[in-house]
Amino acid sequence: MNGEQLRDALRSEMAVTAAPPPLNTAATLAAARRVRMRRHTAWACAGSAVVVLAVTGVAAIGTPGAGGSGGLSPAGPGPQAIPSSKQALPHPSSQHTPGQPWPTGPDGRPQEDRTARAGSRYDQGVQLLHEIVSVVPAGYTAPENPANLPADQMPLRDHQAQFNDKVNGVEVWSYMSFAALAEGERMGRLLVEVHTAGNQLPAEPCALARQFWGMQGDCQVVAVGATQVGVVVRPGSDDRFDQWAAYRHPDGVVVYVAQRAKHGDDRPGLTALPFSVPQLAALAVDARFHLQ
Repeated sequence: MNGEQLRDALRSEMAVTAAPPPLNTAATLAAARRVRMRRHTAWACAGSAVVVLAVTGVAAIGTPGAGGSGGLSPAGPGPQAIPSSKQALPHPSSQHTPGQPWPTGPDGRPQEDRTARAGSRYDQGVQLLHEIVSVVPAGYTAPENPANLPADQMPLRDHQAQFNDKVNGVEVWSYMSFAALAEGERMGRLLVEVHTAGNQLPAEPCALARQFWGMQGDCQVVAVGATQVGVVVRPGSDDRFDQWAAYRHPDGVVVYVAQRAKHGDDRPGLTALPFSVPQLAALAVDARFHLQ
């Protein structure tokens, strides 16, 4: 076969081959965002959301401590989970009834998955992030995300609203947001997770605290006025966070506030945690985090 015959054969082959479908830019961008979010969370295991797994054991009273600064490793499931520098924002202990449609979005159509990407629920996740930034203590900053953040790098700020399940006809949602707290070149993290009324999380303060991402640790019951807050002051083998507080409001809304002395493996961690145990407990009952 000479060169001209080869070209004729190639043209003939191309003429009978179906052209690929046109690129759907919106779908491609949406898929890319989902991949990026999944990379940015240990925020708990792949594809998660919420009926919380029961954690066996009796609430133990521990002694306060600053906690370790080990890395975020994917561990047991919990209400939600967040940031490992290589994993994303899921809610591992969520459960979705097969055949049950996802909630309707602002466009009048069902969501494509658990995560709200527009509408009032999405706005609640954004509001939660704003409230986190508003409580950054003196001496620390909450830096913005850099432009063109690499897909494999954990953001400095992020937020998510996620449908968990429908319980007795009521939609149960969870909102999770976090911000890096910087002190010079050193950086830690503050995360808040809120579960709306109707959730099946326990009422006892330390049992509630130990439901957070399925993590265990030494727990104290801390009084904030007339309320009681469960605070894990020292984590067990799972040290994705150094300390976290848990509070169930009388209307059933649950708030978790967690802090860690490191934000990622590429930056030096803080020399001390930003909040004391009483301050962390007070944040858990703060009305700013009481979302519906």
